Amino acid sequence: MKELIEVIAKALVDYPDEVRVSAVERDHTITYELSVSPADMGKIIGKQGRIAKAVRSVVAAAAAGKDKRVSLEIV
Repeated sequence: MKELIEVIAKALVDYPDEVRVSAVERDHTITYELSVSPADMGKIIGKQGRIAKAVRSVVAAAAAGKDKRVSLEIV
């Protein structure tokens, strides 16, 4: 899952070397934290959050078969 988020994020930004993904696991939830360059923040979020919502949808679909809830935070 972490690799999926990295591949998507690196395709969207101008500075792919600064893309970082970390996972925080609590009980039945895994939260992935995506960090990008401040200059690329708008590209990851998109107009009215559309890109961020689409990335979250892809992550949720990829995690559909797992027993844990998966979420994505952009920090």
